[in-house]
This record gives sequence, structure tokens and C-alpha cells, in this order.
Amino acid sequence: MSDPETIKVYDDQAAQYAELTQTHNATDPYLRAFLATIPTDGHVLDLGCGPGASAAEMAQAGLTVTATDASAEMVAMAARHPGVTAQQASFDQISGDAIYDGVWANFSLLHASRADMPTHLRALRTALKPGGTLHIGLKTGTGEKRDGIGRLYTYYTREELDGLLHDAGFTPVDHAFGEALGLDGVMANWIVVRAHA
Repeated sequence: MSDPETIKVYDDQAAQYAELTQTHNATDPYLRAFLATIPTDGHVLDLGCGPGASAAEMAQAGLTVTATDASAEMVAMAARHPGVTAQQASFDQISGDAIYDGVWANFSLLHASRADMPTHLRALRTALKPGGTLHIGLKTGTGEKRDGIGRLYTYYTREELDGLLHDAGFTPVDHAFGEALGLDGVMANWIVVRAHA
């Protein structure tokens, strides 16, 4: 994410966002499914880690966790969790070759522009080890727009997302759909996909 307005929202409302999301992670079935695909001594990237609750769960499972976020406030919160290495970075700073056993991109890449998404997905595919797992969560719909508090969102259909994943070298293996209340106080539809490199 490199949109300054979106980053500022997360810097300014980091505590509120942490409160909104903290209770979900301990019972997140998609995090459990993701963890089940990672070797016990695996290395994972939490891309757009937010306050670090998911990264903390991964570290507690014995994994090596690298967590990144464009928001300095979110990185500071994530770094407080034992076993989590957190650093400030944007999506276009994804790098490395066959480093990670898994990438957890849970409702982070929805802040990337549609034009940049293919580049980000290819970089993640390169950073993953062969057979590694990508979890991606996005909001469903079409187009791009800012929400009521100024965050930039790009919306995707299942078909568009699957096409992007295939083009980047991933094989989608599981899809789930739902809706949730966001930081802006609005219910939104979402999709999560688990895919293999």
C-alpha cells in the first residue's frame, strides 16, 4: 500500500482497528486452515499485518514470522508480540526468491490499485517456496473507491481474482465468502482464497 491517505487512517486509528479485529483471530478458521499447510519450522510473511494479532498466532504455533505494514503505528503494535519481526514496508517492496512457506495477505492487498495487483502477486509467487501457500482476502465487487473514512479500496469478483492468481502462477484451492463490519462502520462482502504456488 502506498496511498498516503489510507496509511494515515491506519496510523490515526490503529488502536480502534486493533480493538475491532482482536477477538476474531483466535477463532479464525481461515488462519487455522492456512497454518495447517505450513511446515512446523516454516517461515511465513504476514503482508499488511495490521496490529499483529495473526502474526502472533503464527509465532505461537512455532513459525518464523516476518510481518510488514505500511503504517508505522501498526508496525509498532505488531512488534510488541513475542516472536514477531515487524517492519514498515509497502506492497511494492515485496522481494526475495523462495523465502517463505506461506504468505498471509488477509485484507491488505485490497488497498493496492488494480493496475498494481498483477505485479504484487507475481512478487509474492517468487517469494514463496515451490508449493507454498498464499491466503488472500479482499472485498467483493467492482471498481475502486474510498470508504467513508478515506481508505482506498479495490474490489474484485471471484472470477477476476482467480484469473489474476492463475496469471501469477498460483492454483486457487479453496474459496469462502462472507460479510463483516469494517472500521468505517459499514458491512461489506468479502472473499478469501487459499492458493498454492
